[in-house]
Amino acid sequence: MPDVKPLSADLPNIDAALFAAPTAGRLHAATPSTHAPRILLLYGSVRERSYSRLVSEEAARVLQAMGAETKTFDPRGLPLPDDAPDTHPQVQQLRQLAQWAEGMVWCSPERHGAMTGIMKSQIDWIPLADGAVRPTQGKTLAVMQVSGGSQSFNAVNQLRVLGRWMRMLTIPNQSSVAKAFLEFDEAGRMKPSAYYDRVVDVMEELVKFTLLTRDASSYLVERYSERKESAEALSRRVNQRAL
Repeated sequence: MPDVKPLSADLPNIDAALFAAPTAGRLHAATPSTHAPRILLLYGSVRERSYSRLVSEEAARVLQAMGAETKTFDPRGLPLPDDAPDTHPQVQQLRQLAQWAEGMVWCSPERHGAMTGIMKSQIDWIPLADGAVRPTQGKTLAVMQVSGGSQSFNAVNQLRVLGRWMRMLTIPNQSSVAKAFLEFDEAGRMKPSAYYDRVVDVMEELVKFTLLTRDASSYLVERYSERKESAEALSRRVNQRAL
């Protein structure tokens, strides 16, 4: 039950029984989680030498050094959205990983001024709701991109829009690696640079935000309108049973 606060006559359209005044106490778990932050990494290219994959791999190493547990989804073989049933093994794997994760990293190449179709397909296969579970709601998100030319922010800006649509807590920092083909050695490791330092910055911020919000994520995204809809749905079910 939400924390009920007396309402003034100036708010006649609000149901006082469902109105919740945010409280600091609800933001702190009685028993804080002690397991390693769980981070899922998605990248947007299936090329043999995929720079979005290489950046993601470098980010995963940094996350692991910071104490996080990481898993990376391989998009090879993932069908186009609606071109296969959601029972497809790759789709099921992606959705299970999305439910497992407490935070995500999305890294896409910029192609034709936008994220790639491969990146968008992965996000499109993650539903806003899966039964009673919302796989992304309240989870943290870091966005990154790689470019073949000069630095751009088109892909990360689009990823931020999608993160908001998926009701994720997208961190303020982000990474955009320009001329990515110059930033990796033959072994696929990222060279020292300001771009590399920014990747470290972004992962550090992601871990901090994940630790800060993971125990309160359900409370952070709880909404008055949804409480109202749930109460109305329950009332309809009770009335139907009575009839």
